[in-house]
Amino acid sequence: MEEIKVSPDYNWFRSTVPLKRIIVDDDDSKVWSLYDAGPKSVRCPIIFLPPVSGTAEVFFQQVLALTGWGYRVISLQYPVYWDLLEFCDGFRKLLDHLQLDKVHLFGASLGGFLAQKFAEYTHKSPRVHSLVLCNSFSDTSIFNQTWTANSFWLMPAFLLKKIVLGNFARGPMDPKMADGIDFMVDRLESLNQSELASRLTLNCQNSYVEPHKIKDVAVTIIDVFDQSALSLEAKEEMYKLYPNARRAHLKTGGNFPYLCRSAEVNLYIQVTPHAGAGNASRCFHCRSASLIPFFFRFTCGSSTGRDSPPSVLT
Repeated sequence: MEEIKVSPDYNWFRSTVPLKRIIVDDDDSKVWSLYDAGPKSVRCPIIFLPPVSGTAEVFFQQVLALTGWGYRVISLQYPVYWDLLEFCDGFRKLLDHLQLDKVHLFGASLGGFLAQKFAEYTHKSPRVHSLVLCNSFSDTSIFNQTWTANSFWLMPAFLLKKIVLGNFARGPMDPKMADGIDFMVDRLESLNQSELASRLTLNCQNSYVEPHKIKDVAVTIIDVFDQSALSLEAKEEMYKLYPNARRAHLKTGGNFPYLCRSAEVNLYIQVTPHAGAGNASRCFHCRSASLIPFFFRFTCGSSTGRDSPPSVLT
């Protein structure tokens, strides 16, 4: 139990990367919490957005690995927002505050959906260079929960946590996956009622991605072949929505591959997706020896002048 919390890597992360809190809205109760690591000269970092049950800490292995390779990485935890437009406006203000014109976004589950909606929100003045979508979705109607989305705010915290925990994997699994689930349960317990209720509301309120607005954004889709909360139907819908996306299939990893299969996930993050209109779909499987890293710090502008009904309630 709690193997990740007592691991040297996690303790090194907590002791060396400071947690910052930033307010960008008129409402000073809306506080963005984030870890910003790596060279500040990189003006187009990769930003990680967590799932319903996650906090900024869940991507600590990506922060440690990618900053070691020269990336600038921001892992964040969003404030309480009750609708998608409010979230997108708040996120835009955060990027303005951090003086970031364009960014790469890695989103897990709900985080991936929010990343897509933000790319859509800013399509007239693009702020998103690329998307990496891990176990994510494009249409909230797949949950069959749109009719309850407006009632989550009324539910007590213990009931909301029970809803989320009901979608975590059970039964025999390898130790790393079990440790990942234990860590996510711990992170879930750290969320208060309003944080959890607002995330479930965003996850389930009736909305979908309009792909024609983000057709010029490079996309990588990361998913798993083993048990996860994402249904096959939802995965197929993502493939149809982004026919030119790179596909990174992990043999195992469950709901949280960035925790229990971090080395493989980090490898795919290094490969910059090329999602042009004329490109064929690129489908990569783990263990491939031919992947060539192409770092974000070389693809984005910097101060050096270089060019710059499933139940996915996890």
